[in-house]
Amino acid sequence: MRSDLLVGAGVAAVMAAGAAALDHRRRRRAHVDAVGMVPWTGVQAAALFVAILLAALAVRAG
Repeated sequence: MRSDLLVGAGVAAVMAAGAAALDHRRRRRAHVDAVGMVPWTGVQAAALFVAILLAALAVRAG
């Protein structure tokens, strides 16, 4: 397996976990009218897609 692709997949997975934590924080905010600028759900989905893609490429590369 290619270790550089696995490292990239790990970084993307950590980014997805961070986005999930920040999305959870956004949903539980005290001031409902204080909306954020970053769509954390979209960031999480994109990071998960990249993590899965890189992991699959690493496995396929052997």
